[in-house]
Amino acid sequence: MIITLIIFRLFNFVLQQQIIKSGAIDDQATRFIKSGSWGIESLKWGLLLLFGGLGLLVLTYLPYEIDKSPFPYGIEAIFLAMGFISYYLISRRHGA
Repeated sequence: MIITLIIFRLFNFVLQQQIIKSGAIDDQATRFIKSGSWGIESLKWGLLLLFGGLGLLVLTYLPYEIDKSPFPYGIEAIFLAMGFISYYLISRRHGA
């Protein structure tokens, strides 16, 4: 997963540099690309993976019937929702 994120960030950087060097965009778009507002998107995926992993960790310690119970889906959905809510609160606080 970390390798995928590194490759994704590298390709984004290369694409940004090619767009800027081509000169096909105006000054406002160039400032937006250089501003580096991509970090908040990484935060969202990091929080979702963190809370999703915590949900799976909690499921390992709770008893349930694996074949008949919708319980694991509910627990995982709750933890992912907590990840989205925490992302929303953090991004709202930072004005993103």
